[in-house]
Amino acid sequence: MADGFFMDEQATGWRAAARRFLPLVLVVLLIGSLGTLLYSASNASRDHQQALDEQRRSYEIIALARAFEAKTARAEVTLARYVISLDPDTGRLFQDQWRTAASQLKAMSYATREAGWQRHNVQALQVAFDQRGKTLSEIGLRTTYDQKMTALAKFHQAGKSEDLRQITMLLDRVIEAENARLQERSQAVSLAGDRTEWVGKTSQLFGLVLLVCVLFALWLANAAYSERRNARRQADTEGERADRMEAAVAARTVELSDAYERLKKETAERAAAEENLRQMQKMDAVGQLTGGIAHDFNNMLAVVVGGLELAKRKLRLKPQEASRHLDNAMEGANRAAALTRRLLAFARSEPLLPSAVDPDGLVSGISELIDRSIGDQITMAFDNQAKGWRIFVDQHQMENAILNLCVNARDAMEGRGQLVIRTGQAHLAANEIGECVGGDYVTLTVSDNGCGMTPDVLSRVFEPFFTTKPVGKGTGLGLSQIFGFVHQCEGEIRIESEVGKGTSVHIYLPRHISAEGEEPAGAHAPEREPVLQPPTRILVVEDDPRVLNQTIAALAELGHLPVACDHPSKAAKLLTSHRDIGLIMSDVLMPDMTGPEMIRTLPAAYAHVPVLFVTGYAGDTTGSADFAGHEVLRKPYTLMGLSHALSHALSGSHHPGTAAAAE
Repeated sequence: MADGFFMDEQATGWRAAARRFLPLVLVVLLIGSLGTLLYSASNASRDHQQALDEQRRSYEIIALARAFEAKTARAEVTLARYVISLDPDTGRLFQDQWRTAASQLKAMSYATREAGWQRHNVQALQVAFDQRGKTLSEIGLRTTYDQKMTALAKFHQAGKSEDLRQITMLLDRVIEAENARLQERSQAVSLAGDRTEWVGKTSQLFGLVLLVCVLFALWLANAAYSERRNARRQADTEGERADRMEAAVAARTVELSDAYERLKKETAERAAAEENLRQMQKMDAVGQLTGGIAHDFNNMLAVVVGGLELAKRKLRLKPQEASRHLDNAMEGANRAAALTRRLLAFARSEPLLPSAVDPDGLVSGISELIDRSIGDQITMAFDNQAKGWRIFVDQHQMENAILNLCVNARDAMEGRGQLVIRTGQAHLAANEIGECVGGDYVTLTVSDNGCGMTPDVLSRVFEPFFTTKPVGKGTGLGLSQIFGFVHQCEGEIRIESEVGKGTSVHIYLPRHISAEGEEPAGAHAPEREPVLQPPTRILVVEDDPRVLNQTIAALAELGHLPVACDHPSKAAKLLTSHRDIGLIMSDVLMPDMTGPEMIRTLPAAYAHVPVLFVTGYAGDTTGSADFAGHEVLRKPYTLMGLSHALSHALSGSHHPGTAAAAE
């Protein structure tokens, strides 16, 4: 029992001793940690200040070197003026400038007195400067004693002397050495800043430790709070000093910052100008098509008008022959509509997404545009050998590239010659053509028998704004744009040309392997039978009376009940008077307000009524927010196309893309 009591008393003594010495141990640990932190902060601050001082010294040496270089150059120019003018004031000015340059060299020597890596360069620079001073002083003396011709000869010889090149080389060496040293000092500033940041984070952690120690001793918490407050004040002081130093450095580098901002602005302006020039070049190509398009439209309208007139004459006596004339008129109208869509799609400026394209079909599809662009005096030939191989490109950019090559060929042939467009297949090894990876490629070649290009011109054809055409005849961006487009498609372009024999441009584009089940390019969806709908009362809003009458007749032919509205402002009143209207069919462009604007102004009670927009614009309408997901039908359209559009609109089955113009 006595032994147990003794053991309990001993344990109690240990606990008491622990309670007495634990605060002391904690205080010692905290004081040690605080001392270490303050020492690290002092070292970090000292290193940071030293690095900033060395960085400033490098800036001063570079500035002195630049000033010395400028002053010596100005002094030599002044000497040249003195030799030519024999003006004594000019001679004295040269002496003052040369003495100023000497004082600047002494200042640079003083600034680099502790830089062992610069001492030899500055000493050699002093020797070269003294030698140069002797040479120029001799020229000045000869000029003073009226030996102008001898002085001119000496000055000309001095401009090629070795001491001048030595001064320039040594100045460059001094500046390069200081720039290299400046990089090291900038890295030292960054490291010192990192150390300061680390000290700050450590002080925060130390604050957390102090908060924990508050639970053990209140007086220790108060001491920790005081230490943390002092550390924060010191950190703020160091931060203010660093801010002042950064402001001083920023003031010295403001010229470089301004130059960088000007460069960014010029780059942005140049990019915008190039984009405008690309669109202007495309619109120039469209402008060249105007005459040919007008000719084609007159031919197509002649087919339409002639076919309708002959059908009208033969309708009673020879209905089969009248039907044939009507078919011819319909074909002419469809060709005119297709030509309009192709021209407007080519001219639009929106960026398009790439897709799988059949190169043979693409070349055949723009043959009429090419024919209108190059004129009747140039014969075209096509050799389509792609044989089903496809490419993954932006179709309209590819069409623009081919058309630009054909226009260049036309200019090279001066409007008379033969143009050949070939497509083919090729298997290339890695880097066989440029940087192309190994694999299957589709080739597209545009060849002409024009004037050809010299090797000098051929080596620069892809440079932006380089052109051999007269002012106003070319921008010099055509081939550079094609070069960029082909490389974006991971392809390559090569040009073969010989003066007097012609030019061939070869484009290599990777073969695109379609996913399983993907519809081949150019394939058409099968004819779809219209979804039968019950007779529906349809409000037709159209400002053109002839189009309005034709639409009313077409809807009646399909079994619907049309209500005519010749102005969008009358639509709300007609909807009120005809409560059974089940569809609104509206033109897009009308006087006073557009079709989408009219729909948005209708009362909320008619928000459930389906809408079918009709437009003659052939641009991309799928992404327009004005149509709000409603069905869109493009003019001109057939009864089958109108029937499909009505079925989609009435059933609410909106599809991406506009309804077909003709089914």
